[in-house]
Amino acid sequence: MKYIPALGYDFLTAYYDMTIKITMPEKKFRKILVEEISPQVNERILEFGFGTGQNLILAHKANPNTKLEGLDIDPKVKAIAEHKLAKNNIEIPLHLYDGNVLPFADNSFEKVYSCLVFHQLDAETKLNCLKELHRVMKPNGKLIIADWGKAQNKLMRLTFGLVQLLDGFKTTNDNVKGLMPDFISNAGFEDVVVTNSINTAIGTFSYFNAIKK
Repeated sequence: MKYIPALGYDFLTAYYDMTIKITMPEKKFRKILVEEISPQVNERILEFGFGTGQNLILAHKANPNTKLEGLDIDPKVKAIAEHKLAKNNIEIPLHLYDGNVLPFADNSFEKVYSCLVFHQLDAETKLNCLKELHRVMKPNGKLIIADWGKAQNKLMRLTFGLVQLLDGFKTTNDNVKGLMPDFISNAGFEDVVVTNSINTAIGTFSYFNAIKK
């Protein structure tokens, strides 16, 4: 499956972490994400689109006895994440997949989370990925998506143009229009809520939670 690299272009992947540090309140948004995940002992938790591995490292540090796994489509970021995990002496299984069926059995995970992934997916792919996440989650499992949400004011809408220039207007429009909760509901999840939002230098960053009943 064709995919959009972390910063829109393959040659920019190596600069992803630096770009996040410059453009976003990184400590704050990652801290809130880990709080939303609230990793518990022996919970099997999947990160969909693990990127350079930073969220996995923080989730592991929050609870080393959580059974974390990561899934991504980009071999370049997988290599970066593997290097970072090894540097921190952390062992977490990282999986690559082809963008279609997730390589997991039904009802495998108590929680699934994703950060800065869905704004890079077109509408059809968004829905298909969410349906697959629904499939691999256990009943009463929790979904946490941290990504660009509906712009909270005109300034946030204007600054989000930078993200759209890199990642494409077609894929990002659904997010800035506030349609992510609709996609999540249409994939079969219930109790969809926006639990938090942060206005950053490049747009409104939101946390979407939902439950698989």
